[in-house]
Amino acid sequence: MPTSSPRGPHDLMQLLTRAERLAARRLRAALDEEGCSLDAWRVLARLSDGTGHHMTALAEAAFLPAPTLTELVDHLVDQNLVHRRVDPLDRRRILAHLTPRGQEYWRRVDRAVHAAWPARGDEDEELLRALLGRLAETLDDASRV
Repeated sequence: MPTSSPRGPHDLMQLLTRAERLAARRLRAALDEEGCSLDAWRVLARLSDGTGHHMTALAEAAFLPAPTLTELVDHLVDQNLVHRRVDPLDRRRILAHLTPRGQEYWRRVDRAVHAAWPARGDEDEELLRALLGRLAETLDDASRV
């Protein structure tokens, strides 16, 4: 009788990669209808809290190198979706914010994403969020050793 292969990092990576690619495909389909890229969606999502964010925080949230993020934010500024302001606490830094047009656009894009996202129970979603957060934290801690 054949034995199943041991579960380990390879199996987990297969599952994570498959889930990420399927989720990105579903998101891109909804975002394409709104004329929004996945990277722009990540930036807009971070800015949607209304507090304003430094470029470094946006680059981390969007998983983009700084030059690529700057180019993306420049494009969002050109579309009048984002504006930049000097940080009142540190005048050397710039904060990005959604414009009123950007806020309206974000609400429309967010509705499209929610409509396209598969309905799961709140408990499942919270469990998945907690497990993935714990995994990311563990991996991040391990990389610092």
